[in-house]
Amino acid sequence: MRYLVAILFAIVGAALAMHFLSGPVSNWVALQFKFESSDEAENINQLAFMAVNLAGLIVGWTIGWAIGTPLRDMPRSK
Repeated sequence: MRYLVAILFAIVGAALAMHFLSGPVSNWVALQFKFESSDEAENINQLAFMAVNLAGLIVGWTIGWAIGTPLRDMPRSK
């Protein structure tokens, strides 16, 4: 049950990060550098976008794991 709760929270965390944080943070990161081509700028933008999504996934998993920990001691139904 703890794994299920952690997975659900990880999905929600990644979705929230993707919707609210990834776009603004990736644009901000890309503006901090100077590039010679637009491909380099887009690569950094995509890398930052994926990194923020991964962070949201990890934070969601951690919160779900912490919330699901007390559920591991519950008796299983037969």
